[in-house]
Amino acid sequence: MRRGETVFIDTGAWIALALSRDPLHGQAKAQWRLLHEAGAKLCTSVPVVIETFTFLDRNTNKSVALTWKDILYKPGTATILHCELRDLEQSWDYFRRRDLHKLSAVDATSFAIMKRTRIRVAFTFDHHFAAVGFRLPG
Repeated sequence: MRRGETVFIDTGAWIALALSRDPLHGQAKAQWRLLHEAGAKLCTSVPVVIETFTFLDRNTNKSVALTWKDILYKPGTATILHCELRDLEQSWDYFRRRDLHKLSAVDATSFAIMKRTRIRVAFTFDHHFAAVGFRLPG
């Protein structure tokens, strides 16, 4: 990963960062530190924010979800990218691929958003990102 490169943060990474009991929490924290040390420009998307908040709210409690939202909205944490109609329309193409089993609609829209904004690196624990050609940091 190049210094100052833009990195897209996926739902799984946010959840692992937010929950100390998550099995990937330690790995996520270490990656977060490395991204900051590399001066990465961090971003995520509206669909990822909705998915992460919903997961935290349903699987922990509203307080945890709201605390995560407050951290996300602090200046300098991450830029939140919009999902445009063309992103949604492009995302359907990923469901025609036979190699992407159990792909979520949020992941498919993330791929479209990343392509549109020319982001090549994803902080994720989801193999689908690498399967469609995105790099993982490190």
